Amino acid sequence: MSAPLIDFDEVIANFDPVLGLEVHVELGTASKMFCGCATEFGAEPNTQVCPTCLGLPGSLPVVNGTAVESAIRIGLALNCSIASWCRFARKNYFYPDMPKNFQTSQYDEPICFEGYLDVDVETDEGTRTFRVEIERAHMEEDTGKSLHVGGSTGRIHGADFSLVDYNRAGIPLIEIVTKPLEGAGKYAPEVAKAYVGALRDLLRGLGVSDVKMEQGSLRCDVNLSLRTSPDAPLGTRTETKNVNSLRSVERAIRYEMQRQAALLTDGTAIIQETRHWHEDTGVTTSGRVKSDAEDYRYFPEPDLVPVAPSAEWIEQLRSQLPEPPAERSKRLREEWGISEKEMQSVINAGALDLVLATIAEGADPAASRKWWLGELARRANDEGVELESLAITAQQVADLEGLVQSGRLNDKLARQVIDGVLAGEGEPAAVADSRGLQIVSDDSALLEAIKAAIEADPDAAQKIRDGKVAAAGALVGSVMKATKGQADAARVRELVLQELGQ
Repeated sequence: MSAPLIDFDEVIANFDPVLGLEVHVELGTASKMFCGCATEFGAEPNTQVCPTCLGLPGSLPVVNGTAVESAIRIGLALNCSIASWCRFARKNYFYPDMPKNFQTSQYDEPICFEGYLDVDVETDEGTRTFRVEIERAHMEEDTGKSLHVGGSTGRIHGADFSLVDYNRAGIPLIEIVTKPLEGAGKYAPEVAKAYVGALRDLLRGLGVSDVKMEQGSLRCDVNLSLRTSPDAPLGTRTETKNVNSLRSVERAIRYEMQRQAALLTDGTAIIQETRHWHEDTGVTTSGRVKSDAEDYRYFPEPDLVPVAPSAEWIEQLRSQLPEPPAERSKRLREEWGISEKEMQSVINAGALDLVLATIAEGADPAASRKWWLGELARRANDEGVELESLAITAQQVADLEGLVQSGRLNDKLARQVIDGVLAGEGEPAAVADSRGLQIVSDDSALLEAIKAAIEADPDAAQKIRDGKVAAAGALVGSVMKATKGQADAARVRELVLQELGQ
């Protein structure tokens, strides 16, 4: 049962939202953070484990050097300072999928700190840049994964029993924590979505993670509080855990703003707690009372030496960073000859990398944007998924456009091919073959259909003979229907007018 809500405009009129985002990134290393176990996604449960990541007595951890390098590269890309000396700590709390009963993380000495990431958001006044300040980016290990069997929600409440898969336990994580984001007002949900999207693009560009949110490679925890005005003290926050899509980040924040505002308006105090986001119903529900840092009893990890990257190594990594996303966006905008607003639409849709991949497969930029921002964006929206989750690849979109450019398909027929590709019927050309999709370009076949249309609608034909060429639309429509949309409408119109002396 969902909580009472108030209208979003009423929330903004009476409260000032403050955001804090914690993004967990699984690094794409071949082995885990402190042992040599594999990190392949989807392996049989509990087949990628060893005494170290299972926390068995006598096992000792060793730091993954590639993970440290990835952490530094992420920090540099986020304009962070890099610590010349830092160490790991034990974060103590009981959780069934943490075999050691503590998580090896970093506490007061993170490897990266004091950075920022600028994001652009469309507002009523045009594009506005919001600076999201980064408090820290630290290294830690992931937990295992619990599967609650029985019940209707997939959560522990109501389950008959639980299973634990420790394959994920020990996979390298970078947790990127923002400072409180203030001043976004009604754009808070959009700013959060834009930040996570920009961060995902940056991490993908660095090559440190596949950032597949649907697989948990990138997960976002959303801290939100409301206060009566920008001058008032910060309110009590809630933390919505493991939000795993850009769309859900925006929806979860909007919902939580409306829920908290309803409680505060009614005089009810906000409980500092974790909350779960439900994608199917679009609501958050209570998890557990949120612990403060002192409750975790942090202390330095005695089994690991400190990490002390040299200044020379840091500068070497800095020199190897790829083109920053903002500079890449500007360059591509100029190459494609589109406006800043058009480019922002590509970015906001999460389509930039898909468009680039489609161009790399041979399609031109305009056609690539057309398909991803038009028909495919509509399909993704209808299904409530991210664009990249659609069952169609950049190669297939490029092949589809190739069929259009060759004259075999028009856009209408191409949309039918998309239906088949998404349904798993095969590659675009195979779908077109199996469905018999082909533009009718034989003038003799078209003339036969045109004569039949004229015979069926003599009034329209007479109007055209009398010079009212707009009436040709009716006959063109009849021919398109007769050819099941497989005729070139422009060519049909030309032949209709010629046939009737115009």
